Amino acid sequence: MRFTVSSTTLSSRLNTLSKVINSKNSMPILDCFLFEVQDGVLAITASDSENTMKSKIALDEYDTNGAFCITNRTILDAMKELAEQPVTIDVNLETLQTKIVYLNGMYNIVSLSAEEYPRTIAMQDDAAVITMQSSIIAENIARSLFATAQDELRPVMNAIYFDLKPDSLAIVASDGHKLVRNLNFTVKSEEPASFILPKKPATLLRNVLAKDDSEVTIKFDNRNAEISYTDGTLICRLTEGRYPNYASVIPQNNSNKMTIDRKVLLGALKRVLPFASDASQLVRLHIESGRIEISSEDIDFSTSAKEESICEYDGIPMNIGFKGTTLTEVLNNLDSEEIIMELADPARAGLIIPAQQPENEDILMLLMPMLLND
Repeated sequence: MRFTVSSTTLSSRLNTLSKVINSKNSMPILDCFLFEVQDGVLAITASDSENTMKSKIALDEYDTNGAFCITNRTILDAMKELAEQPVTIDVNLETLQTKIVYLNGMYNIVSLSAEEYPRTIAMQDDAAVITMQSSIIAENIARSLFATAQDELRPVMNAIYFDLKPDSLAIVASDGHKLVRNLNFTVKSEEPASFILPKKPATLLRNVLAKDDSEVTIKFDNRNAEISYTDGTLICRLTEGRYPNYASVIPQNNSNKMTIDRKVLLGALKRVLPFASDASQLVRLHIESGRIEISSEDIDFSTSAKEESICEYDGIPMNIGFKGTTLTEVLNNLDSEEIIMELADPARAGLIIPAQQPENEDILMLLMPMLLND
Protein backbone atom coordinates (compact mmCIF):
# COMPACT_ATOMS: atom_id res chain seq x y z
CA MET A 1 0.00 0.00 0.00
CA ARG A 2 1.36 3.38 -0.97
CA PHE A 3 0.05 6.93 -0.52
CA THR A 4 1.39 10.49 -0.64
CA VAL A 5 0.56 13.27 1.81
CA SER A 6 1.82 16.77 2.69
CA SER A 7 4.47 16.62 5.43
CA THR A 8 3.22 19.70 7.31
CA THR A 9 -0.43 18.59 7.16
CA LEU A 10 0.49 15.15 8.48
CA SER A 11 2.77 16.54 11.18
CA SER A 12 0.12 19.03 12.33
CA ARG A 13 -2.59 16.36 12.59
CA LEU A 14 -0.26 13.94 14.40
CA ASN A 15 0.74 16.59 16.95
CA THR A 16 -2.92 17.32 17.68
CA LEU A 17 -3.82 13.64 17.99
CA SER A 18 -0.80 12.88 20.16
CA LYS A 19 -2.40 14.79 23.05
CA VAL A 20 -4.93 11.97 23.37
CA ILE A 21 -2.26 9.34 24.01
CA ASN A 22 -1.24 8.73 27.63
CA SER A 23 2.40 8.38 28.65
CA LYS A 24 1.50 4.96 30.12
CA ASN A 25 -1.20 2.85 28.49
CA SER A 26 -2.97 -0.31 29.61
CA MET A 27 -2.51 -1.77 26.10
CA PRO A 28 0.81 -1.38 24.21
CA ILE A 29 -1.02 -0.83 20.92
CA LEU A 30 -2.45 2.42 22.34
CA ASP A 31 1.06 3.89 22.09
CA CYS A 32 0.45 3.90 18.34
CA PHE A 33 -1.44 5.89 15.75
CA LEU A 34 -3.82 3.86 13.59
CA PHE A 35 -3.52 4.75 9.87
CA GLU A 36 -6.41 3.73 7.59
CA VAL A 37 -6.63 4.49 3.87
CA GLN A 38 -10.11 4.09 2.42
CA ASP A 39 -11.14 5.37 -1.01
CA GLY A 40 -8.69 8.25 -1.16
CA VAL A 41 -9.07 9.38 2.44
CA LEU A 42 -6.44 8.86 5.14
CA ALA A 43 -7.96 8.50 8.62
CA ILE A 44 -5.54 8.71 11.58
CA THR A 45 -6.76 7.59 15.00
CA ALA A 46 -5.34 8.04 18.50
CA SER A 47 -6.88 6.63 21.68
CA ASP A 48 -6.33 6.19 25.42
CA SER A 49 -9.25 3.68 25.63
CA GLU A 50 -11.64 6.30 27.07
CA ASN A 51 -11.11 9.01 24.44
CA THR A 52 -10.67 8.31 20.74
CA MET A 53 -9.89 11.07 18.25
CA LYS A 54 -9.88 10.58 14.49
CA SER A 55 -8.66 13.04 11.86
CA LYS A 56 -9.15 12.74 8.09
CA ILE A 57 -6.94 13.94 5.23
CA ALA A 58 -7.89 13.75 1.55
CA LEU A 59 -5.16 12.06 -0.48
CA ASP A 60 -4.07 13.13 -3.97
CA GLU A 61 -2.27 9.86 -4.60
CA TYR A 62 -2.88 6.34 -3.28
CA ASP A 63 -2.92 2.87 -4.79
CA THR A 64 -5.02 0.64 -2.51
CA ASN A 65 -6.96 0.56 0.74
CA GLY A 66 -5.39 -0.76 3.91
CA ALA A 67 -4.53 -0.14 7.58
CA PHE A 68 -1.48 -0.27 9.86
CA CYS A 69 -0.17 1.19 13.14
CA ILE A 70 3.01 3.17 13.92
CA THR A 71 4.33 4.03 17.39
CA ASN A 72 3.51 7.66 18.07
CA ARG A 73 6.99 8.79 19.11
CA THR A 74 8.59 7.19 16.03
CA ILE A 75 6.38 8.93 13.49
CA LEU A 76 6.34 12.25 15.39
CA ASP A 77 10.14 12.34 15.50
CA ALA A 78 10.32 11.36 11.84
CA MET A 79 8.02 14.16 10.68
CA LYS A 80 8.92 17.11 12.91
CA GLU A 81 12.17 18.04 11.13
CA LEU A 82 10.79 17.86 7.59
CA ALA A 83 10.09 21.05 5.66
CA GLU A 84 6.89 21.30 3.62
CA GLN A 85 7.05 18.65 0.90
CA PRO A 86 5.18 15.60 -0.37
CA VAL A 87 5.91 12.50 1.72
CA THR A 88 5.24 9.00 0.35
CA ILE A 89 4.46 6.22 2.82
CA ASP A 90 4.90 2.72 1.41
CA VAL A 91 3.73 -0.19 3.60
CA ASN A 92 4.03 -3.93 2.96
CA LEU A 93 0.83 -5.08 4.66
CA GLU A 94 2.16 -8.64 5.02
CA THR A 95 5.59 -7.98 6.55
CA LEU A 96 4.63 -4.51 7.92
CA GLN A 97 7.93 -3.07 6.69
CA THR A 98 7.31 0.63 6.14
CA LYS A 99 9.22 3.20 4.09
CA ILE A 100 8.67 6.93 4.50
CA VAL A 101 10.21 8.58 1.46
CA TYR A 102 10.88 12.32 1.40
CA LEU A 103 13.03 14.69 -0.66
CA ASN A 104 16.63 13.37 -0.64
CA GLY A 105 15.94 10.78 2.08
CA MET A 106 14.01 7.85 3.46
CA TYR A 107 13.05 6.29 6.81
CA ASN A 108 12.73 2.53 7.28
CA ILE A 109 10.54 1.45 10.20
CA VAL A 110 8.44 -1.53 11.25
CA SER A 111 4.67 -1.02 11.60
CA LEU A 112 2.25 -3.00 13.74
CA SER A 113 -0.90 -4.83 12.73
CA ALA A 114 -4.07 -2.74 12.68
CA GLU A 115 -6.10 -5.75 13.82
CA GLU A 116 -4.86 -5.29 17.39
CA TYR A 117 -6.14 -1.71 17.60
CA PRO A 118 -9.39 -1.43 19.63
CA ARG A 119 -12.46 -0.35 17.68
CA THR A 120 -14.95 2.24 18.86
CA ILE A 121 -18.57 1.35 19.52
CA ALA A 122 -21.09 3.12 17.30
CA MET A 123 -23.61 5.44 18.96
CA GLN A 124 -27.15 4.17 19.38
CA ASP A 125 -29.86 5.45 17.04
CA ASP A 126 -31.78 6.99 19.96
CA ALA A 127 -28.83 9.20 21.02
CA ALA A 128 -29.61 12.88 21.64
CA VAL A 129 -28.11 15.35 19.15
CA ILE A 130 -26.84 18.93 19.51
CA THR A 131 -25.65 20.98 16.54
CA MET A 132 -23.65 24.15 17.21
CA GLN A 133 -21.37 26.59 15.43
CA SER A 134 -17.73 25.55 15.91
CA SER A 135 -16.51 28.94 17.15
CA ILE A 136 -19.30 29.18 19.75
CA ILE A 137 -18.66 25.79 21.34
CA ALA A 138 -14.89 26.38 21.29
CA GLU A 139 -15.31 29.74 23.03
CA ASN A 140 -17.74 28.35 25.61
CA ILE A 141 -15.44 25.46 26.49
CA ALA A 142 -12.38 27.73 26.69
CA ARG A 143 -14.30 30.14 28.92
CA SER A 144 -15.39 27.36 31.28
CA LEU A 145 -12.35 25.11 31.69
CA PHE A 146 -10.62 27.25 34.31
CA ALA A 147 -13.59 26.86 36.66
CA THR A 148 -13.45 23.04 36.77
CA ALA A 149 -12.17 21.39 39.95
CA GLN A 150 -9.48 18.81 40.69
CA ASP A 151 -11.45 16.72 43.16
CA GLU A 152 -10.94 12.95 43.27
CA LEU A 153 -14.01 12.49 45.49
CA ARG A 154 -16.40 14.40 43.22
CA PRO A 155 -15.44 13.66 39.60
CA VAL A 156 -18.49 15.50 38.22
CA MET A 157 -16.93 18.76 39.43
CA ASN A 158 -13.82 18.09 37.33
CA ALA A 159 -15.89 18.27 34.14
CA ILE A 160 -18.09 20.60 32.07
CA TYR A 161 -21.85 20.15 32.26
CA PHE A 162 -24.00 20.47 29.13
CA ASP A 163 -27.65 21.06 30.05
CA LEU A 164 -30.03 21.09 27.07
CA LYS A 165 -33.40 22.70 27.89
CA PRO A 166 -36.50 23.83 25.96
CA ASP A 167 -35.27 27.44 25.81
CA SER A 168 -31.47 27.15 25.70
CA LEU A 169 -28.29 25.13 26.13
CA ALA A 170 -26.40 25.81 29.36
CA ILE A 171 -22.68 25.01 29.52
CA VAL A 172 -21.55 25.07 33.15
CA ALA A 173 -18.38 24.53 35.16
CA SER A 174 -17.77 24.98 38.88
CA ASP A 175 -15.36 23.95 41.63
CA GLY A 176 -17.60 25.12 44.48
CA HIS A 177 -15.81 28.49 44.84
CA LYS A 178 -16.33 29.83 41.34
CA LEU A 179 -18.89 29.07 38.66
CA VAL A 180 -19.21 29.79 34.94
CA ARG A 181 -22.59 29.51 33.22
CA ASN A 182 -22.95 30.07 29.49
CA LEU A 183 -26.43 30.13 27.98
CA ASN A 184 -26.92 29.79 24.22
CA PHE A 185 -30.45 30.53 23.02
CA THR A 186 -29.96 29.17 19.48
CA VAL A 187 -29.68 25.58 20.75
CA LYS A 188 -32.77 24.15 22.43
CA SER A 189 -34.79 20.96 22.67
CA GLU A 190 -38.32 20.10 23.73
CA GLU A 191 -36.88 16.98 25.35
CA PRO A 192 -34.47 18.04 28.14
CA ALA A 193 -31.15 16.19 28.07
CA SER A 194 -27.73 16.60 29.65
CA PHE A 195 -24.25 15.12 29.81
CA ILE A 196 -21.02 15.71 31.73
CA LEU A 197 -17.94 16.11 29.53
CA PRO A 198 -14.62 15.25 31.25
CA LYS A 199 -11.81 17.79 31.27
CA LYS A 200 -9.46 15.91 28.91
CA PRO A 201 -11.84 15.67 25.92
CA ALA A 202 -13.00 19.24 26.62
CA THR A 203 -9.39 20.43 26.43
CA LEU A 204 -8.86 18.47 23.21
CA LEU A 205 -11.93 20.10 21.68
CA ARG A 206 -10.80 23.57 22.70
CA ASN A 207 -7.51 23.00 20.87
CA VAL A 208 -8.91 21.35 17.74
CA LEU A 209 -12.15 23.19 16.95
CA ALA A 210 -11.91 25.89 14.30
CA LYS A 211 -12.94 29.45 15.17
CA ASP A 212 -15.33 29.64 12.24
CA ASP A 213 -18.96 29.09 11.22
CA SER A 214 -18.62 25.37 10.50
CA GLU A 215 -21.00 23.03 12.30
CA VAL A 216 -20.15 20.71 15.18
CA THR A 217 -22.53 17.82 15.87
CA ILE A 218 -22.62 16.21 19.32
CA LYS A 219 -24.37 12.86 19.72
CA PHE A 220 -24.61 11.52 23.25
CA ASP A 221 -26.30 8.91 25.41
CA ASN A 222 -25.86 8.10 29.10
CA ARG A 223 -22.31 6.73 28.64
CA ASN A 224 -20.59 8.16 25.57
CA ALA A 225 -20.47 11.20 23.32
CA GLU A 226 -19.45 11.49 19.68
CA ILE A 227 -18.40 14.98 18.57
CA SER A 228 -18.02 15.45 14.81
CA TYR A 229 -16.29 18.54 13.41
CA THR A 230 -14.80 19.61 10.06
CA ASP A 231 -11.56 17.62 10.18
CA GLY A 232 -12.50 14.66 12.32
CA THR A 233 -14.33 13.07 15.22
CA LEU A 234 -13.84 12.72 18.97
CA ILE A 235 -15.52 9.84 20.81
CA CYS A 236 -15.27 9.96 24.59
CA ARG A 237 -16.65 8.31 27.69
CA LEU A 238 -18.77 10.69 29.75
CA THR A 239 -18.47 11.29 33.48
CA GLU A 240 -21.20 9.42 35.32
CA GLY A 241 -23.09 11.00 38.19
CA ARG A 242 -25.46 13.84 38.92
CA TYR A 243 -24.33 17.42 38.50
CA PRO A 244 -25.30 19.80 41.35
CA ASN A 245 -28.21 22.20 40.85
CA TYR A 246 -26.13 25.11 39.61
CA ALA A 247 -29.15 27.41 39.13
CA SER A 248 -29.95 27.33 42.85
CA VAL A 249 -26.62 28.94 43.85
CA ILE A 250 -26.91 31.91 41.49
CA PRO A 251 -28.28 34.88 43.50
CA GLN A 252 -31.20 36.74 41.97
CA ASN A 253 -31.41 39.89 44.10
CA ASN A 254 -27.94 41.44 44.24
CA SER A 255 -28.87 45.11 44.53
CA ASN A 256 -25.38 46.69 44.53
CA LYS A 257 -24.05 47.03 40.99
CA MET A 258 -20.66 48.25 39.82
CA THR A 259 -19.71 48.87 36.18
CA ILE A 260 -15.99 49.16 35.38
CA ASP A 261 -13.58 48.84 32.46
CA ARG A 262 -12.42 45.22 32.51
CA LYS A 263 -8.83 45.95 31.49
CA VAL A 264 -8.51 48.76 34.05
CA LEU A 265 -9.59 46.43 36.87
CA LEU A 266 -7.43 43.60 35.53
CA GLY A 267 -4.36 45.83 35.33
CA ALA A 268 -4.87 47.09 38.89
CA LEU A 269 -5.23 43.52 40.16
CA LYS A 270 -1.99 42.45 38.46
CA ARG A 271 -0.11 45.33 40.08
CA VAL A 272 -1.59 44.84 43.55
CA LEU A 273 -1.67 41.03 43.72
CA PRO A 274 2.12 40.47 44.14
CA PHE A 275 1.88 42.18 47.54
CA ALA A 276 -0.87 39.87 48.83
CA SER A 277 -0.20 36.98 51.19
CA ASP A 278 1.07 33.92 49.31
CA ALA A 279 -1.17 31.72 51.43
CA SER A 280 -4.49 33.48 50.88
CA GLN A 281 -3.96 35.65 47.76
CA LEU A 282 -6.58 37.93 49.32
CA VAL A 283 -7.40 41.17 47.53
CA ARG A 284 -9.72 43.72 49.16
CA LEU A 285 -12.14 45.84 47.14
CA HIS A 286 -13.55 48.99 48.69
CA ILE A 287 -16.38 50.23 46.47
CA GLU A 288 -18.34 53.45 46.81
CA SER A 289 -20.01 55.91 44.46
CA GLY A 290 -17.69 56.73 41.56
CA ARG A 291 -14.56 54.94 42.81
CA ILE A 292 -13.04 51.58 43.70
CA GLU A 293 -9.95 50.94 45.79
CA ILE A 294 -8.09 47.66 45.22
CA SER A 295 -5.63 46.72 47.98
CA SER A 296 -3.60 43.82 49.30
CA GLU A 297 -1.39 43.18 52.32
CA ASP A 298 1.10 40.60 53.55
CA ILE A 299 1.48 41.06 57.31
CA ASP A 300 4.29 38.50 57.58
CA PHE A 301 6.56 40.52 55.25
CA SER A 302 5.17 44.00 56.04
CA THR A 303 4.25 44.68 52.42
CA SER A 304 1.09 46.20 50.99
CA ALA A 305 -0.26 47.83 47.86
CA LYS A 306 -3.22 50.02 47.01
CA GLU A 307 -4.66 51.47 43.81
CA GLU A 308 -7.75 53.53 42.97
CA SER A 309 -9.85 53.53 39.82
CA ILE A 310 -13.06 55.18 38.70
CA CYS A 311 -16.24 53.14 38.27
CA GLU A 312 -19.99 53.47 38.16
CA TYR A 313 -21.56 52.15 41.34
CA ASP A 314 -25.17 52.00 42.42
CA GLY A 315 -25.34 50.71 45.97
CA ILE A 316 -24.13 51.08 49.54
CA PRO A 317 -20.38 51.51 50.24
CA MET A 318 -18.87 48.06 50.66
CA ASN A 319 -15.66 46.26 51.55
CA ILE A 320 -15.42 42.79 50.04
CA GLY A 321 -12.54 40.35 49.62
CA PHE A 322 -11.80 37.93 46.77
CA LYS A 323 -8.99 35.55 45.98
CA GLY A 324 -6.97 37.70 43.61
CA THR A 325 -5.76 34.91 41.34
CA THR A 326 -9.30 33.65 40.80
CA LEU A 327 -10.71 37.13 40.13
CA THR A 328 -7.90 37.64 37.60
CA GLU A 329 -8.84 34.35 35.88
CA VAL A 330 -12.48 35.42 35.69
CA LEU A 331 -11.59 38.74 34.05
CA ASN A 332 -9.15 37.06 31.65
CA ASN A 333 -11.91 34.74 30.44
CA LEU A 334 -14.30 37.55 29.53
CA ASP A 335 -14.04 39.53 26.29
CA SER A 336 -16.22 42.58 26.88
CA GLU A 337 -14.73 46.04 27.36
CA GLU A 338 -16.76 46.62 30.52
CA ILE A 339 -18.00 44.22 33.18
CA ILE A 340 -20.79 44.51 35.73
CA MET A 341 -20.19 43.20 39.26
CA GLU A 342 -23.39 42.52 41.19
CA LEU A 343 -23.02 42.22 44.96
CA ALA A 344 -25.41 41.62 47.86
CA ASP A 345 -23.10 41.86 50.88
CA PRO A 346 -19.49 40.90 51.77
CA ALA A 347 -20.50 37.36 52.78
CA ARG A 348 -22.48 36.35 49.67
CA ALA A 349 -21.44 35.34 46.19
CA GLY A 350 -20.74 38.09 43.70
CA LEU A 351 -21.77 37.91 40.05
CA ILE A 352 -19.55 39.14 37.22
CA ILE A 353 -21.18 39.53 33.81
CA PRO A 354 -20.22 41.27 30.55
CA ALA A 355 -21.75 44.73 30.20
CA GLN A 356 -22.63 43.73 26.64
CA GLN A 357 -23.54 40.09 26.06
CA PRO A 358 -22.67 38.28 22.80
CA GLU A 359 -25.59 37.79 20.40
CA ASN A 360 -27.96 34.99 21.49
CA GLU A 361 -25.83 34.27 24.57
CA ASP A 362 -25.92 35.02 28.28
CA ILE A 363 -22.59 34.69 30.12
CA LEU A 364 -22.38 34.76 33.89
CA MET A 365 -19.55 34.10 36.33
CA LEU A 366 -19.98 33.65 40.07
CA LEU A 367 -17.26 34.11 42.67
CA MET A 368 -17.43 33.36 46.39
CA PRO A 369 -15.91 36.12 48.60
CA MET A 370 -13.22 35.63 51.22
CA LEU A 371 -13.56 36.67 54.87
CA LEU A 372 -12.13 40.07 55.75
CA ASN A 373 -10.65 40.67 59.20
CA ASP A 374 -11.93 44.19 59.72
